[in-house]
Amino acid sequence: MIDPAPPRPQAPSDALAPPRPPVPSDAPAPLVAAVARGIALVVVLPVRLAWELVAAIGAALHRWLLAPIGRFVDRWLLRPLRWLLHHALWLPLVWLGRGLAWAARTLIWQPLVWLFRNLVWVPLVWLGRGLAWLARNLVWVPLVWLGRGLGWLARTVVWAPLAWLAYHLVWLPAAWLARRLAPLGRLLLAGLTAAGRWLRRGAAAVVRVLLRAAAAVARVLLGVLRWAWWAAGRLLWWGYVVTLRPFVRGAGWLWRHAVVPVGRAIAAAWRATVTPTARWLRHAVLHPIRITTREVLVALGLRR
Repeated sequence: MIDPAPPRPQAPSDALAPPRPPVPSDAPAPLVAAVARGIALVVVLPVRLAWELVAAIGAALHRWLLAPIGRFVDRWLLRPLRWLLHHALWLPLVWLGRGLAWAARTLIWQPLVWLFRNLVWVPLVWLGRGLAWLARNLVWVPLVWLGRGLGWLARTVVWAPLAWLAYHLVWLPAAWLARRLAPLGRLLLAGLTAAGRWLRRGAAAVVRVLLRAAAAVARVLLGVLRWAWWAAGRLLWWGYVVTLRPFVRGAGWLWRHAVVPVGRAIAAAWRATVTPTARWLRHAVLHPIRITTREVLVALGLRR
């Protein structure tokens, strides 16, 4: 901005002012100063007046048109719209989220945890303890005692008498007879071989009986485990049917009949209020102001 009025020279004091050079009497200083002032008045003054006119128009537009429009839009459109969005969309969504989280935690997660703990985990723990107790008291302990009994029986009833008999009735006579009668010794050796084969067959029969008993116990245990697994699966399925599936259907119904209609109503209100107002402001106010400002700037030479 060019100031048309020349700066007013300050009068220095007599003590601080430097001595002025002598002005020749023939210099045309007053004429040059008058011409410069006239050029400044003719060239600079219209520009300054035009600039002050534009500034006054801009201040008047801002004070009497743009600021009231902004306050009107903020008070009657943006604030109600913000309040509507906050109370009609955000708060219901927040409460809906909290309600869904509470419902999921209370109606799904805690019942599922309780059902799993009381219907699956606790029965499985007790079943495992019962199976361990059965395996220990019905299989392992009887097998241990049976093995000990068989060992004691074999050692006391079979091995010791056989050893004693073999030593006193077989070895000594066989040694004596071997020394005396070699054919009779061979006959006794054949008899002992036959007795050993009989004992081996008896032991194999006992082992087969024990293995069959163990297989029968294992089949019973597998049947119990299969039934427990089937019962747990049925309980989980009925828990899902009773709790989770109605909740999912209710959430879908709430979304279709509550959230979607509210969203559509907000969109319709936006299209009915904000969009026509913004279009009217753009065409009736902002566009003429932009055109007028551009014309003034072009007329002043500030814009091509």
